[in-house]
Amino acid sequence: MTATERRASASLASIFALRMLGLFLVLPVFALEAARYPGGDDPARVGLAMGIYGLSQGLLQIPFGMASDWLGRKKVIVAGLVVFALGSFVAAWAPDLTWLIIGRSLQGAGAISAAVTALLADTTRDEVRTKAMALVGASIGLMFALSLVLAPLLTAQIGLAGLFGLTGALAIAGIAVVVWWVPPEPLLHVNRPRGSLAEVLSHPALLRLDLGVFILHAVQLAMWVAIPALLVQAGLASSSHWQVYLPAVLASFLVMGCTLFPLAKRGYLRGVFLGAVGLIALVQFGLMAASVQGAPSLAGLGVLLFLFFCGFNILEACQPSLASRVAPAHSRGAALGVYNTLQSLGFFAGGALGGWLAKTAGPQALFAACGGLMLLWLLVAWPMRAPPRSLPAGSSLPPEGANFPRGGPAENSALPPTAESAAVQPVKL
Repeated sequence: MTATERRASASLASIFALRMLGLFLVLPVFALEAARYPGGDDPARVGLAMGIYGLSQGLLQIPFGMASDWLGRKKVIVAGLVVFALGSFVAAWAPDLTWLIIGRSLQGAGAISAAVTALLADTTRDEVRTKAMALVGASIGLMFALSLVLAPLLTAQIGLAGLFGLTGALAIAGIAVVVWWVPPEPLLHVNRPRGSLAEVLSHPALLRLDLGVFILHAVQLAMWVAIPALLVQAGLASSSHWQVYLPAVLASFLVMGCTLFPLAKRGYLRGVFLGAVGLIALVQFGLMAASVQGAPSLAGLGVLLFLFFCGFNILEACQPSLASRVAPAHSRGAALGVYNTLQSLGFFAGGALGGWLAKTAGPQALFAACGGLMLLWLLVAWPMRAPPRSLPAGSSLPPEGANFPRGGPAENSALPPTAESAAVQPVKL
């Protein structure tokens, strides 16, 4: 990476980290703490307060992404962080559950993920894009692991209101990062054609990635409906679950660094991608088998979670990088807006459907459904080929499905030998 690419990657990853740390700190304790508010005796309303963030995120990712194409990335990111901070402070002040719901919905209305990802794509070259996206994914994963350790400790000291106040302060710190650390954005928004939403929604390669990110995050949230109970059955108290999560997350980052980047450089990105999808499918069926046992093995659950995070982190690095490369610059914000909308809706669907399945059919059915979804994704993704390394400024989306290389350099000898590129191939969804 160049100095500018390193600065862009580190600063934009820190924006994600500051924002997600605040969100993740709330999640492990939200259901218990929200029940103490006036009106919190209704589990359905508590669930609404928890899930409405993802719903408002999903509704506003596309408008924010398209606005970043027209107005510039940094302006939209700052505006979104202001809205997110306002929602956090409303939630911190909330005297009852109704105001807590309002605060959570305002938090979600600061839907900046598409704009941040688009700016990262604008400021990095194709050959280092996956590394840059991996840095973002690693920052989010680390914040998730850190929140599992800090949330119970901070809640005991400052309560749920204090956690929301801290979340707002972290958002303000994110605004400072945008203003003083993020490099100036390239002049991509002057005298350029504007892509339409229909253009993005009709592109097969983007649709494949959109389906994939929906399934990945639906499975991620759904499986966590049942995993804490399995760990308790294995003999680990809920306050100690981080002792499994944290090592699994950290070790998976090491595996990702040792596999994704070297193999992608040698032209095996497709194989790594499909392998990660298949790995998560196998993990789901392994968890299904573990849930049948009366007392599952703690070591076995730890191994399965480690394998899940290996696959998850690889996909989190690959997918946004590929989405940004398939979409041309003039439609990148809109394309990533759709992508992040499907991601948010995946969270919402995973939480809602996962809870319903676990309640009505048990954890075995939940994990079986998650495994089936991953196999469906594997089937859809199988014929994909990599996008070209770049698209000319102002060009239209290619009319054919662009996806991953089927094999290594021998199959892609006409392409540049650097990593993540291959020819566009006609593929129907």
